[in-house]
Amino acid sequence: MTTTATNKQVTLKDYVSGFPKESDFDLTTTTVELKVPEGSNSVLVKNLYLSCDPYMRTRMSKPKPSTALAQAYTPGQPISGYGVSRVIESGHPDYQKGDLLWGIVGWEEYSVITPTPQVHFKIQHTDVPLSYYTGLLGMPGMTAYAGFYEVCSPKKGETVYVSAASGAVGQVVGQLAKMMGCYVVGSAGSKEKVDLLKTKFGFDDAFNYKEEPDLTAALKRCFPKGIDIYFENVGGKMLDAVLLNMNPHGRIAVCGMISQYNLENQEGVHNLSNIIYKRIRIQGFAVFDYYDKYSKFLEFVLPCIKEGKITYVEDVADGLEKGPEALVGLFHGKNVGKQIVVVARE
Repeated sequence: MTTTATNKQVTLKDYVSGFPKESDFDLTTTTVELKVPEGSNSVLVKNLYLSCDPYMRTRMSKPKPSTALAQAYTPGQPISGYGVSRVIESGHPDYQKGDLLWGIVGWEEYSVITPTPQVHFKIQHTDVPLSYYTGLLGMPGMTAYAGFYEVCSPKKGETVYVSAASGAVGQVVGQLAKMMGCYVVGSAGSKEKVDLLKTKFGFDDAFNYKEEPDLTAALKRCFPKGIDIYFENVGGKMLDAVLLNMNPHGRIAVCGMISQYNLENQEGVHNLSNIIYKRIRIQGFAVFDYYDKYSKFLEFVLPCIKEGKITYVEDVADGLEKGPEALVGLFHGKNVGKQIVVVARE
């Protein structure tokens, strides 16, 4: 019986400044023992799907004290992120060979992990596409659910604006808001994405921010009565324009700021005094503060998928060697929907 296997890995060459490039990564091959050490509670998994997420950019920079939510990557080591994996060998009482899980794994064919509550989740429902656990049923879906229901406190009939609306999180937020009976507008960076928002995800309206010389006017046009809720994924000039269009007692859930991640000096926001005049609540949040609600989330979302009330679009890159290109593409808006990398399909 084979006791070792080759293990392709994606490693970070060095800390990144500015926009990441494919050349910032190496594809290396090493070998892995196909068993876990005697008496350990670790688990050997075969990685099937890997998730490309904007927050990963913050992990590529030289570590700064207290700014990042997740630890910086180590140059020369495999990068890590959310993935869907199958257990090959287990020393952990909660996991058996053949089990499926989603959570943090290395960008490699095989990973040895120590399953940790709220970091790794056993997959119980396999009657949906497994890749959904990198997106709709994983971290991005949970982010949309927690951010919209817990942070935005939505009410039926309110107006909701979502930036980066066709991405992994935005597409779910828009659909949740429509189910709640809200008026929903999204922005994205191409005609194809804008069409998707209106035809596939049921947004009431959508616009291509790249074609709007004046973002404040674009929002005024889409929201003549103002914005009650803004689900923030972008930051920068977009946040400035939104502040001028918010309604009194509006809520802004700050999920991400992809426009700022590659800048050495982040852009300022100029219209902050509106927070006072309009009594706006701006709240940042991180999904891992809400993982205790994950089973409640599944109870809600699984029936929605089966009844066709929620749909999800994925952009699939085939093969681990396509990982760097897919990950870098996020920061140029190349992905249409949730970007995933298929490492293996079985």
